[in-house]
Amino acid sequence: MLVDSHCHLDFPDFNEDMSLVMQRAEQSGIGIMQTICTKISQFPDVLALTSRKNNLYCSIGIHPHNVEDEPEFRIEEVVKKIDDNGKVIGVGETGLDYFYENSPRELQRASFVTHIDVARKTGLPVIIHSREADEDTIQILGEETKKGHFPGLIHCFTGGRNLAKTALDCGLSISLSGIITFKNAADLRAVAREIPVDRLLLETDSPFLAPIPCRGKRNEPSFLRHTADFVTKMLEIDIKLLETQTTDNFHKLFTRVCVSEEQS
Repeated sequence: MLVDSHCHLDFPDFNEDMSLVMQRAEQSGIGIMQTICTKISQFPDVLALTSRKNNLYCSIGIHPHNVEDEPEFRIEEVVKKIDDNGKVIGVGETGLDYFYENSPRELQRASFVTHIDVARKTGLPVIIHSREADEDTIQILGEETKKGHFPGLIHCFTGGRNLAKTALDCGLSISLSGIITFKNAADLRAVAREIPVDRLLLETDSPFLAPIPCRGKRNEPSFLRHTADFVTKMLEIDIKLLETQTTDNFHKLFTRVCVSEEQS
């Protein structure tokens, strides 16, 4: 079994064939999926989607692209939403995106810190997006870790060695997406080989970033199988070991999944 730790099934790309997408995921051995909230204003829709499958969970948060236009991420209100809904297992997607800069950097940084506060208060992992922002991400992780531990991961990792080391030193996990299969991702593969396998997760980030041999198509959870096969060759390990280890890693990080399963 594989876990797609990060996908966006609420996006309109899946409106026409959601049932088939979930069927193909099951056929490909994707046992658990987490659909990620990127706008707090759309959280009710993201949460509602999880009712379609017992093995589908969600997060709550505001993507750095959307910070400027979304309502304030109020800690008390978010904590209550988490307490009231067992299918919510993560905080985010938050972080920093200096590639597009759709929101001012200072707003992104403030939102990032607020999401970390929620992670501390709830014990749910913070889901971190970092693009062209290694230096500031490293700084914030270091400062916030000094204030107190929080669980989390860097999703769709594309950063350098310093970011990977900082994340691991702070107790975070690292998730690889289909980017790892791209021909121009040699530098990323060099860093990924140094990630301890007990801190590694996998994801699609669908509908984006379809792995080779599906590049150019709409990504979906079933395509995680291609990424997993590639990673086993890259790390020179057995596919069953990768499946077992990354699934165990997911459960250790997203500890609420077991509780949610009992409530589903």
